[in-house]
Order: sequence, then C-alpha cells, then structure tokens
Amino acid sequence: MAVYHVVWLKFGEGVPAQRVQAHQQALRGLAAQVPGILSITGGANFTDRANGCTHGFVITLRDRQALADYAVHPRHVEVASALRQDAQVLVLDYEE
Repeated sequence: MAVYHVVWLKFGEGVPAQRVQAHQQALRGLAAQVPGILSITGGANFTDRANGCTHGFVITLRDRQALADYAVHPRHVEVASALRQDAQVLVLDYEE
C-alpha cells in the first residue's frame, strides 16, 4: 500500500530565491538517492489557503517500511536538516 509523505514549507522572508530553489532541487534529488521512493512532486504555493506555507511536496513511497527507512536515510537527514535552517516544516503521512 503506497504511503504519501506530505511536506508543507514556510520559507522565511529573508531566504534568497536561489537558496529556495536549491532546497527544492535537493528534495527532488532524493528520488534517485533513497530506495523506496516512487515519486516526488512539489512546488511553490500560488493561493492564500495554506496558512502562510510557501511550498509543498508529496513524496510517494512504496510502503510504511520505506517511509521508516527514508526517515533515517543519511541523504534525507542532510536535506531535511538544511531545509529546517531556512523554513518551518510541517509533515503529514498517510497511506492509500
């Protein structure tokens, strides 16, 4: 059963656009670096319905075990740690 890891981001106002873009590229790059990821989609929010969140991503994983492995994978930890320096992060996981 697929698992969806939904990430909401709120970048600080002072974070340069190039840095935001680098974070997005790093997130998308996880698909080729972390086993169990089926797909990654995401981008900038264009409405006012996200309580100030500026970007969102959906990482689709094979199953709950793949999510558990993803959470501790060194590359994910590196990307997530860097991201938290520039953005507030909210995560929701569900399966279908």
